[in-house]
Amino acid sequence: MTMPAEAANVKSYLDKVRRTTDRLMDRFMPGEEAEPQMLHRAMRYSVMAGGKRLRPVLAYAAYEYCGGETGGDDLGIHRAMVALEMVHTYSLIHDDLPCMDDDDLRRGMPTCHKRFGEAVAVLAGDALHDLAFDLMASTGSTETVTELARAIGTEGMLGGQMADIEAEGREVSREEVVNIHRRKTGALIRCSVRVGAILAAADAELLEKLSIYGEKIGLAFQIIDDILDIEGDQQLLGKKTGADSKKQKATYPAAVGVKQARDDAERLIEEAVAVFDQFDETMLKHIAGYIGQRKQ
Repeated sequence: MTMPAEAANVKSYLDKVRRTTDRLMDRFMPGEEAEPQMLHRAMRYSVMAGGKRLRPVLAYAAYEYCGGETGGDDLGIHRAMVALEMVHTYSLIHDDLPCMDDDDLRRGMPTCHKRFGEAVAVLAGDALHDLAFDLMASTGSTETVTELARAIGTEGMLGGQMADIEAEGREVSREEVVNIHRRKTGALIRCSVRVGAILAAADAELLEKLSIYGEKIGLAFQIIDDILDIEGDQQLLGKKTGADSKKQKATYPAAVGVKQARDDAERLIEEAVAVFDQFDETMLKHIAGYIGQRKQ
C-alpha cells in the first residue's frame, strides 16, 4: 500500500531528526570506557535504546518555524535537543523502578533496573538529569534552563508524578486526570516546543502561540498513550499493555471512557493545528497529526 505524500513527508522528517538526535546523543554522552564504567554503561543503555525522540523533534521543528539558524553541527538547538531527551530518559528510568511503576520492559528491552540493578538505575537517572542541565546551560540561554527546570519541577513533571501516585486505586474525575497528564507528560512536551522557539529568538506573541500548541499536543499525546495501553500492540509499543488497569492508575479512558477519550484527543489535535494560519506551512502541523494517529 502506498503511503500518502503528507504521511511520507512527516515520517521522513521524523526519521531525519531522530537520526540526528541519536548521533548527537552518542557524541555528548560519556563513553562506556570512562569511569565509572558501570554508570556510563547504564546511561548509554537507556539513552541509546531508541524511542520516538519526540521532544527533540518538537524543539527542532519549533526552532525551524521561528527562523532559527540551521547551518552548522554544534548549535545551541543541538545541545538543547540532547538535554530534552536526556531528561525524558531519566524520567523513564525512575518511572520504571519497583517503587514507582515496577516495569520490566521499555522500548522492547529490559528496563534499566532489570539490566543493572536498582541502585545503578537511580544513579543513571540522576546523572542524565545532571548532564542535561549542563548541556542546556551550554546553549548560552538562561531562559531555556529556567524553562526546563520549571517543566520538570513540582509544578510540572515531578508534581504530576506525585499526583499520579496519590490517585492510584481510587476513582478520579476528568479534571484530576487532565491535571496529572498536563504536568507529568505535557509539561516537558510544551517545554520542548518553547525551548526551540526561545533559541530562535521568537517574539512574545509567537511564543504564546506555540505554548498553546505544545500544551494541547502534550495532553493529546498522553490520552492516546492511555488508549494504547488498552488497545495497543505490545510488540509495537515495546512494553506490556494493560499495566495501567492492573495498577489501578488514573487514566483518561477510565475517567470518561475510550470513545470519549479518543474524541477528546482528536479535538485537542485539531485545536493545536488551528493555532497556525490556514496557509501557514509548518512541520509542526504534521507532527500534531502524527501524534493523533500514532500506534506506538
